[in-house]
Order: sequence, then C-alpha cells, then structure tokens
Amino acid sequence: MKLGLHYWNYAKPAEPIEIGPTLRETALIAEQSGVAAFSVMDHYFQMEASAPAEEPMLEAYTTLGYVAALTSRMSLGVLVTGVMYRHPGLLAKIVTSLDVLSGGRARLGIGASWYEREQRGLGVPVVPVAERFERLEETLQICLQMWSGKVEEYHGQYYQLTETLNSPPAITSPHPMIMIGGGGEKKTLRLVAKYGDACNLFATSPEDVARKLDILREHCATEGRDYDSIVKTALAVRPPLADVDGWLAYVEQLAGLGITEVQTMPERNPVEFATELAEKVLPRLASIG
Repeated sequence: MKLGLHYWNYAKPAEPIEIGPTLRETALIAEQSGVAAFSVMDHYFQMEASAPAEEPMLEAYTTLGYVAALTSRMSLGVLVTGVMYRHPGLLAKIVTSLDVLSGGRARLGIGASWYEREQRGLGVPVVPVAERFERLEETLQICLQMWSGKVEEYHGQYYQLTETLNSPPAITSPHPMIMIGGGGEKKTLRLVAKYGDACNLFATSPEDVARKLDILREHCATEGRDYDSIVKTALAVRPPLADVDGWLAYVEQLAGLGITEVQTMPERNPVEFATELAEKVLPRLASIG
C-alpha cells in the first residue's frame, strides 16, 4: 500500500513568513520517509466546512512547483483541480510544465469544481452541475490531445482550440497520470472508465468504496475498458495517528478491495504530523497490500 500526503491547511502556523518553511520541512520529511505522493487542494479560499474561509490558502500549481524543487521522488498533483478554474489548454500546459521540471512526477488530478463562494468571490464563472461535467469531459479530451503530440484543432461545445501545440512535451510516457476524483456514480465514474488512469474515492467506509468500485467495474464493461488497468486510490478521512492500529486495519480492508494508494491529511501542525507518520505508520504500511 502506498501513502499519499494531502497538504490541505496552511494555517498551522498561520504567519505568512512561516508557510514556506513549514511546507518545505513537511515535504522533505515525507520524501525521506517513503511517502509516495504529495498533493494539495485546488482552492483559493479555505473550505468553510473545515475551517474559516479567511484562513491562508496558496495557489495549487505554484505550490507544487516549489515542492518539485525540494524533492526528487514523490509524485506531485492536485487533489483535485476544479474544472472551472483554468482553461483546458492552459491546464495541460501547466501540468506538462510541472512534469518537465519535476523529472516526470506530475499527475493531473481533476474533478468538477464545487466551491461557489470562492468562484463568485474571485469572478470564476459558476455554471450548472450538468454543464460542469460536460466541460470536464471536454477538458479531458483536450489534455489527451495535447499530450498525444498531435497539433490539430479541437472543436467542442464549450472549448475551441485552433492549435494544440504543447512544447516541450511531458516527460511521463504516454502522459501524466490522469486521476479523476469523486464518486459520482452516473457521471464521474463513467469518465474514469472512459478517460482515467486512476480514480480517487472518498473513503467514508470500506462498504461505500466497495460499492463505488462495483459501479466503476460496470462502467468499464460498458466502455470496453480493462477495469484492472485503472489505479484505485482513496482519500482516507479517518485520522491515522489517533488510533494507528485501527487505521491500519481500515487501510487493510481498503487494500482487500483493490485500493493501492491512500491519501491522508494532517490534522495538526504538518511537520509534527509527517514526523509521527514516518515513525508510527509508514514502517507498518509496507506490509499491507
């Protein structure tokens, strides 16, 4: 079982001068201890369900570029990019740039954006949910076309590109991993089956994950896709350090369902969290799966 560290809170400590050094130290501890993937959120305001919107928040790809310069092994991605936040052609270019500068470690984590307060606050268009998913599918098509090396036109309902030039190309072959986040049964999991290299599920319970994977298997059959070719990952909402034995048992259940990577989120100072994770969790996680 691989472990991903999802860095979601920049408020511990909250002083702007401390944000960079804290992020740096956390990333280095994660890299040295064997964490496989490092991810950040794609938000501009902190999520109100978790903390006040006014708490510090950094732009995702700028942050990953900083982490890329500090590390050499961990994969780097956004969990997950909101489809409305960047034009698809520019998004493909951004992820390609991260892949080149990181030596082939970029992932494209993507999903339908949802946080309307930050969108309205910063002038990002707010469109109906159905349209967001239609735009998500076109975005996936555009990214794949740009990563294919074909310099052609693209004409969709929402996006029109006259020249999908992408130079330099991504280092990762055939392209950076496309991880589609979310468990929507009719649309999101269908897009995983059709376009995704990986899924990312919200692991509220092993039973819920099992049901989502069964539905993904059905979509794969419909799309003629090999279900086993899709990497299954999950964001583990259960905190690992409060009950390490219980958390590892929970992860073992996820592994039994086919999950090969779990992401965990610091619930305290991230340097302290990463240090304890390295000491108490990672040595035991290697035997799972």
